[in-house]
Amino acid sequence: MSVKGLNNIENLLENNTYPGRGIIVGKSADGKSAMIAYFIMGRSENSRNRIFERYESGMRTKAFDESKLVDPSLIIYNPYLALDNADIVTNGDQTDTVFNYIKEHGDDGYAFEKSLHTREFEPDHPNYTPRISAILKYADGDFKYKMSILKSSDGNPEVCDRYFYSYAPLCGLGHFIHTYECDGNPIPSFYGEPERVKLPNTAKELADIVWGSLNKDNKVSLFVRVVSLADGKAEEIIINKNK
Repeated sequence: MSVKGLNNIENLLENNTYPGRGIIVGKSADGKSAMIAYFIMGRSENSRNRIFERYESGMRTKAFDESKLVDPSLIIYNPYLALDNADIVTNGDQTDTVFNYIKEHGDDGYAFEKSLHTREFEPDHPNYTPRISAILKYADGDFKYKMSILKSSDGNPEVCDRYFYSYAPLCGLGHFIHTYECDGNPIPSFYGEPERVKLPNTAKELADIVWGSLNKDNKVSLFVRVVSLADGKAEEIIINKNK
């Protein structure tokens, strides 16, 4: 089945110097794998002073040079955590919120939404950076996924708008959500539904596309995870600008 009207990831990223942090989720073009990509960018020295580090049950951000770390509150967190038959990826400590809620209450099909109703956008005046999140649930040789964005209402810090999207995967189709619409001061929040993007077949192809298209001055780190729907085996790639 062909999917029409898809954006090329390259075009969306090469024409945007600062999408901020971004999540891409979907099914590979050959239909064999679930695909996840998460990237971070930075304009300040503190934001750029980071790397991704994998550990047993997840992946975390870490200061590259601990002596230069100023404020860890919004930049040090677990972007990825694994549950039984589920992957959670977000741009902040709400990864732990979703993970802990499901661990404590189970998942009645709406745990993702319920847990995120306890959170809101980041308190980083004047940007009020949105919290973006995704969860993939694996079953019967396939998967489904949900995405979310929590953001201020047109920059009003008194109001948090919460949006949720639920998808059945299609071959070659991914959904891409990022924190910012573009660069600016203050930085405008992402607007509209997650963007529909064309996905390749392999982890390396996806990593090459995303990393090669991000602004060279502002990109910081990239995490790609591709899960075989046949046997559940995963291939992961981490790229850090700081080495």
